[in-house]
Amino acid sequence: MGDKHVTILGIESSCDDTSAAVIRDGVLLSNVTASQAVHEAYGGVVPELASRAHQQNIVPVVDQALKRAGVAKEELSAVAFTRGPGLMGSLLVGVSFAKGFARALGIPLIDVNHLQGHVLAHFIKESEDDHDQPSFPFLCLLVSGGNSQIVRVKAYNDMEVMGQTIDDAAGEAIDKCSKVMGLGYPGGPVIDRLARQGNPLAYTFAKPHIEGYDYSFSGLKTSFLYSLRDWLKDDPDFIEHHKEDLAASLEHTIVEILMKKLRQAAKDTGIKEVAVAGGVSANNGLRNAFREHAAKYGWKIFIPKFSYTTDNAAMIAITGYFKYLDQDFCGIDLPAYSRVTLK
Repeated sequence: MGDKHVTILGIESSCDDTSAAVIRDGVLLSNVTASQAVHEAYGGVVPELASRAHQQNIVPVVDQALKRAGVAKEELSAVAFTRGPGLMGSLLVGVSFAKGFARALGIPLIDVNHLQGHVLAHFIKESEDDHDQPSFPFLCLLVSGGNSQIVRVKAYNDMEVMGQTIDDAAGEAIDKCSKVMGLGYPGGPVIDRLARQGNPLAYTFAKPHIEGYDYSFSGLKTSFLYSLRDWLKDDPDFIEHHKEDLAASLEHTIVEILMKKLRQAAKDTGIKEVAVAGGVSANNGLRNAFREHAAKYGWKIFIPKFSYTTDNAAMIAITGYFKYLDQDFCGIDLPAYSRVTLK
């Protein structure tokens, strides 16, 4: 094959989204995601249902990604897949498919850390002349349902976690508070929508005092719960009457906690290029805080497109592309893993 192109198929199945993407020479050709509505009735992701849905979705999603990219499977250079962290049953569907597909095509297999993928989403190019990427070293605030961490990114394969949550993640805290308010699952988008109409200074909730760059959100959650319980005693319809202000105040508190540590990390390292990634980076309040910090502290900020904030295969494919250039492949016997942080 005289073709010099590097064409990577990325597969993501860590939680409840089945996604496949094709990247050629660093440029995204397609990114297809099938979401699972089945979990809404249960107020959270049910692992067994998630893995069954992945089994139904994986073949059509990969097929669509190749079709939309206009790429034949024989043109693929390698298959990159999310190896972890995530739900074991969900991961196994993507991992098994990737292994079988790569073996059938006789091409290399590349394992990707899901969290590293979120950070590297900033390097997805949508066209040849898309040059809006952070330069190394940069700081990345990675905030999702399962993770909240400040990462110093020295190279695509050299990341240092400066601080992380010691209990709940920011996304988890939002989801749990939303559940208490009876707003349904997932809570993030609902809280985000309501917060836009509310007063962020209407209520104050406990903020943790944790040393260094680490985070804690369990105290905030408890404070929110107890405050709500007291208010409901006086007015049983309190939530209905004040949900916009409650959402705005909750969001404001979480954003404050996140930004305070990030400001400190930026100050201590002297790094002015600062990115945000992960599911919670879709939050309007957090995005605005980043813009305010850019204006105030002279940061150069990187905020991902909405389609790259949630779990998606484009971030897996771009990570796979960088690893391919280094010929960093994995064996077919590599198992999935459910829990791990960035190295």
